[in-house]
Amino acid sequence: MENTRKHLGTLTLVAALFAGTVLLSAPAKADTAAGEAMFKAKCAGCHGADAKGKEAMKTRDLSSADVQKQSDADLTGIITGGKGKMPAYKTLTPDQVKDLVGYIRSLKK
Repeated sequence: MENTRKHLGTLTLVAALFAGTVLLSAPAKADTAAGEAMFKAKCAGCHGADAKGKEAMKTRDLSSADVQKQSDADLTGIITGGKGKMPAYKTLTPDQVKDLVGYIRSLKK
């Protein structure tokens, strides 16, 4: 009986440690609302408040299939490194960039 209790206690501890590890190692989801706020502050001036792009600036419609087919890594690279006339946003944290990418994904047609 004592061995059974000891075994159950060990199993409970192992299960708790496993659950904690899974929760802590799960990637954080993008905060789309924060991404939208960041977009309005940093990107809307060139890409438009609706993210459809501005003809005069020849910026891209971020909801277009062409943009949406890019990987998250590609979008992250463009945001942080810039592309063409778009400046690099090296001061954004990785979470802020992830939020922006999440917002761009939410624009999918």
